[in-house]
Amino acid sequence: MKISRVEWLAIVLAVAAAAFAAGWFLRGQASPQPVRVEVERTLVQETPIALPSPTPEAAESDAPAAPVNINTADAETLMTLPGIGETRAADIIAYRQANGPFRMVEQLTDVPGIGEGILAGLIDYVTVE
Repeated sequence: MKISRVEWLAIVLAVAAAAFAAGWFLRGQASPQPVRVEVERTLVQETPIALPSPTPEAAESDAPAAPVNINTADAETLMTLPGIGETRAADIIAYRQANGPFRMVEQLTDVPGIGEGILAGLIDYVTVE
């Protein structure tokens, strides 16, 4: 028995329609129903935390009492400045020995490792004479 082209097309369309209908009816049964979740919002009252402010004595003890002359200061004196440790103090002295005395405080930015931020912290504590 030979199936004609028209019969073959009718069989394929019937199978496709049956598969579509089965999927259509089973679709609602196989998928889970959506779940609704309600979230309760609670407000938390933030209480301010009081932080102790630094005492004037503590702030002054970190910095030198009088401005430091960066042209004559030794390494220990330079290390009393904020942001200046042993390495930067040595770099300042090396720069001073190689290039001569500083003509203005802003020249500290020419020293390797000292930028605008460190200079801003030093400006009130250093002088050039």
